Amino acid sequence: MPLNRPPLALGQGARGVQDARRWVADLCEEIGRPELAECAQLGVSELVTNALLHGEPPITVRMRGTTEHPRVEVRDSSVEPPILPDQPLDKPEVDDLLLTFGRGLSIVARCCDAWGAEIEEDGKIVWFAPAEDFADGDGVPGTITGVDHSRLHSTPTRDRVRVRILDVPLGLFVGFQHHFRELRREVRLLALAHESDYPLAKSLSDLFGSLDRQLRDGIGVEQIDAALAEGLESTDLVVHMPRATAATLVRFVELLDLADEFCREERLLSLARSAEQRQFQVWFLTEFVRQANGEQPVPWREARSPGRADVVS
Repeated sequence: MPLNRPPLALGQGARGVQDARRWVADLCEEIGRPELAECAQLGVSELVTNALLHGEPPITVRMRGTTEHPRVEVRDSSVEPPILPDQPLDKPEVDDLLLTFGRGLSIVARCCDAWGAEIEEDGKIVWFAPAEDFADGDGVPGTITGVDHSRLHSTPTRDRVRVRILDVPLGLFVGFQHHFRELRREVRLLALAHESDYPLAKSLSDLFGSLDRQLRDGIGVEQIDAALAEGLESTDLVVHMPRATAATLVRFVELLDLADEFCREERLLSLARSAEQRQFQVWFLTEFVRQANGEQPVPWREARSPGRADVVS
């Protein structure tokens, strides 16, 4: 059974830790996994404390995954990665607070089956899959995944195509970003923590990572942000992308359809797309492919009309 509970928003101070402990304990009971409650409470205490000390608000706690493999996530708005317990903590530049952070994660490592941190564009999520019993020794190793900021400065490619994406509806575009980010993170963490139970998640994760890097090279995020700041409902984008990269984005369309099927089978927590969401995403991604092949741009308002169903089929 998948879990998709709304996140719990936490306040500052010790009350936030207490609320998070009570919340995860209640959820463990609710999903029929009371044996996980003690480790879930211990782990979330450490993560919320770390977020309060070193992160940035807002701070939320969430339970994702499935009843067989529940996962507790604590999110804050800082993109600074945590110091893993196996990293050197005796360097002069590491202060007492960071030492506390590292040791706290050592406790998390001993009360879980898997754990790590996912760094996103606007914050980070530190997560763990609570174990039934507190382990002796060092516990399981953690892994930091997510945004690689160095890729934002990739070397330009000579053979680039200029793509004009016309009449982009900002609401659907922002929804696309959110939906993709949720899918990318979910399949990555499923593959990382339970690859043998979810073999397709590993394949999806690898493909998402590869195609995300390609798409990000020419997505026009700055133009979208400017249009949103002006309060516009739609805007035109002009982006540049290697021609070979643009031509492969049709794979992204196929991958999102595959992820929808995975969602419908309740293997992922993210919801499958609505018909409108799929129509927009297919149109948006197909524009890169079409224009890389020398075709003229088709605006969204024209693509979604009954007479142009072939553009988004």
